[in-house]
Amino acid sequence: MAAENDLIAKTLFSLLYWTGMRIGEALALTKSDIDLDDGIISINKSYTRFEKEDNIYPTKTPKSVRKISIHKELVELMREYMDKLPYLMPNDRLFELSKHTTRKLLQKYAKQANVKSIRVHGLRHSHASLLIELGFSPLLISQRLGHEKLDTIESIIKNNN
Repeated sequence: MAAENDLIAKTLFSLLYWTGMRIGEALALTKSDIDLDDGIISINKSYTRFEKEDNIYPTKTPKSVRKISIHKELVELMREYMDKLPYLMPNDRLFELSKHTTRKLLQKYAKQANVKSIRVHGLRHSHASLLIELGFSPLLISQRLGHEKLDTIESIIKNNN
């Protein structure tokens, strides 16, 4: 079970860092949202747990509906993870976790690595910072992250300098 949890955590946290998607978007992903052949993830919904029930809702804003390209190593990690889920149906969630469980996993692995724990949303900010460092334009970063307004990214850039 520990090795299984390790793969779930590695896959989910890698996905969050390398795509910048919101945790609710990642937890809502289904097999049909992932195109491993072309390295594309379709973001079109969000997950939340309310009063002990799992719920799938539309994305936060209309601009949150988007397609995100992913690099080869993340494609391979996703393939390895999805291969371990042989009975996964196209509309089944890839990560049967809650936001609370995800936060606890991140804290656990940060403690094991002897590094300061960050919030799960911090992985989204880390992705934005990476894109800024790589020289991506504010418009491209905003589109990738699904922000409604460009000034959200511009304030992150300003705070990074």
